Amino acid sequence: MQYFVPPNSIVRRIWGTSDTVLFIFAGAAAEFALNKAVDWLYFTGRLPADPLARLFSTVDYARRILFADRAGAERAIDSIAAIHAAVEARRGRAIPAWAYRDVLFMLIGYSMRAFEVLERPLTDAEREEIVDVFYRVGHRMGIPELPASYSKWQVAREQHLNQDMAVSSYTDDLYVQYRRHLGGPRYRLLRMVQGLVVPARVRQLLQLPVGAFISPAVFFYRLTRHWQASQSAKNAMLPTEYRARIQALDLAPSGPAEPAKAFAPARQCPMHQS
Repeated sequence: MQYFVPPNSIVRRIWGTSDTVLFIFAGAAAEFALNKAVDWLYFTGRLPADPLARLFSTVDYARRILFADRAGAERAIDSIAAIHAAVEARRGRAIPAWAYRDVLFMLIGYSMRAFEVLERPLTDAEREEIVDVFYRVGHRMGIPELPASYSKWQVAREQHLNQDMAVSSYTDDLYVQYRRHLGGPRYRLLRMVQGLVVPARVRQLLQLPVGAFISPAVFFYRLTRHWQASQSAKNAMLPTEYRARIQALDLAPSGPAEPAKAFAPARQCPMHQS
């Protein structure tokens, strides 16, 4: 059996653990709000209506690719490309190539950062592997000018952060929606986690708290997260309607038949719902 991502890959370990996926989720929520192409996410109106569901959709699609056999992963990637093409046709213009790259760069960056915050430093080989996996996703989608190594990704990522991030009315609206859907205490927790995982430029633009505010709590959680009390505390900090979906993130399938059972194909595109 050929897999798109080998079963023993660090990428599967990262995306097969709810804690790291939630930290990736938090970073993506911050960066989506700043991206200069965020108007594409507002085109159908579904993102502001339910931003948490839209971000979960991104996670669902990523996991469908990362835990599938090669053929299944390629079908999932092709379906994403087709849905984006349909949205482009509806709007009458193309999504910029740099916007596609931004999303891949975001997934690479927060995969690394979330794992290192919650687990340990990555090795050079693991960093290269993470870049390679998402490079292959982007290549299959036909995205041009993708960096094929970690060192080249670092340069491109920095350029994109400096060129493609800006505070806009969409930024303000998304954070209003985050607060409305999460409630005050969870919203404040989201911002603290974001301050811990996002790059300095994103933190500055969003005026997020520095990671030092939550680092001691994260360190304590790392030591005790296998205790039932810690898991109960984590679940209590999550909206009730999403707890089952978050707990399911710990179900990391190892064979080609399991993703369809554990992760039903999302009905809509991870970025643009029609």
